[in-house]
Amino acid sequence: MTVDVRGLSVRYGERVVLRDIDLSAREGRVMGIVGPNGSGKSTLVKAIAGLLKAEGQIHFRGSATRPRTIGYMPQDLQAPLALTVLEVVLLGRIAQLGLMVTADDLDAVRQVLLWLGIESLAGRYLNELSGGQRQMAFLAQALVSQPTVLLLDEPISALDICHQLEVLEAVRAMTSARGLCTFVVLHDLNAASRFADDVALLSEGRVLACGNPEQVLTVENVALGFGVEAEVLSCQDGTGVMVPRRPLPRLAMP
Repeated sequence: MTVDVRGLSVRYGERVVLRDIDLSAREGRVMGIVGPNGSGKSTLVKAIAGLLKAEGQIHFRGSATRPRTIGYMPQDLQAPLALTVLEVVLLGRIAQLGLMVTADDLDAVRQVLLWLGIESLAGRYLNELSGGQRQMAFLAQALVSQPTVLLLDEPISALDICHQLEVLEAVRAMTSARGLCTFVVLHDLNAASRFADDVALLSEGRVLACGNPEQVLTVENVALGFGVEAEVLSCQDGTGVMVPRRPLPRLAMP
């Protein structure tokens, strides 16, 4: 699956939130979406998911027809608290479910719960879980449909460091193994640098830079996009680490 976005613009009333977005994402690769608050990251993934009215074109493998198997995990996670984790994840199979839940449906749920390491939560209700555990349950819901396009809006925001690494490693492994086209909204620039194959930096509703992490997550782009003076240090494995130093006066995009 490939996703090509051309001239995408989204308005909320008179306010333009996204303006002339051009992006291309390829199968088997993770596209990290980064940018400051209000830059349009969540709006972008909602538009790709078909949840917002947008101008421009979004093509999936060359077709404007949106595939049925899009896995979407929103930033604002909502579901009846009286549902168990098993039931929440089963809802991700809505496109496959018939009149009855089948053994294949239950097997798909068990597999994704095992993969994420939360099989012990299957029988627990959402209102019994921590914020991080709920986030893992909704990630499982997005993955269980066996999507061709995966859209994750801040999937690690409520997780501890260990679970952040586990989730991002699992998403990258599934993306590669199943040839998914994956978009992940992230606030952590170092997580984007380490786990994304490509990164799109949004600022004021436009794409400031797009390419591999080394090209996009530069000191200059962070200064322009975030208004922050930063320094890049190197880990022992050669991976760069972005260290913020101080805020700068906001710079206008050209």
